[in-house]
Amino acid sequence: MTERRADALVLFGATGDLMHRKIYPALQALARRGDLDVPIIGIARAGWSRARLVERVRDGLAKYGGVDRRAFARIAKNLRYVDGDYRDPATYDRLCRALEGTRCPLFYLAIPPSLFGPVSAGSARSAARAAG
Repeated sequence: MTERRADALVLFGATGDLMHRKIYPALQALARRGDLDVPIIGIARAGWSRARLVERVRDGLAKYGGVDRRAFARIAKNLRYVDGDYRDPATYDRLCRALEGTRCPLFYLAIPPSLFGPVSAGSARSAARAAG
């Protein structure tokens, strides 16, 4: 059996508290070991820019474990941001464009369980379209 590796990481709820306190420090640990060198696509309905998300990641690292300059630079280089409502098909069109060229994205949902259905369906369509 051939092992497939994720070639993108999609984070729903990218601006939320769970990401800030737990997930961004964990991503930094992966980047520090050299195990995170794929596009990281943060998705949220916050009206933010990519630059603001980068600052949120830096803030989370500073508050919850410390910033490793090299690892943070790797994360920031790969970080992208898709803003939109999880129930809006246009959000998944933007996600599809962000995933272009990927074949095996990994999705992480830090969102309310009531949104799992629409997000799963929209994500599956976006990944399939992006992969061609």
